[in-house]
Amino acid sequence: MHIKLNKNMTDNDTLKKNMLEALEKTLCIVSSAVKLVGISRNTHYRWMKEDPEYAEAVADLENVILDFAESQLHLQIKEGSVPATIFLLKTRGKKRGYVERQEITGADGEQTSFEVNIIRSNGKKED
Repeated sequence: MHIKLNKNMTDNDTLKKNMLEALEKTLCIVSSAVKLVGISRNTHYRWMKEDPEYAEAVADLENVILDFAESQLHLQIKEGSVPATIFLLKTRGKKRGYVERQEITGADGEQTSFEVNIIRSNGKKED
């Protein structure tokens, strides 16, 4: 969703339109976008709170950026990138068992033991 330029636009509307274009150019990096437009980060975040149409346009841009990043990931996987493949499996393949898990053991794989003491607010330990 983009704010359209028309003769009834205020200076704020023009700045918002410019900010949306800057967010698109900078892949939604707010610090970079506000520098391009010449506004403060606080102004951007105030607009996000006060202007639902602006906030929706920013959210739409963020989704476009994620889609772009996912498409780049898929290209890397098609090119045979093992790290990209592993990343996709770890993030999207959890239901199929592609998760990292750490097992904590003692020296040489021996079992470890530990004790948990619960201390009540009255300072007494519970057994």
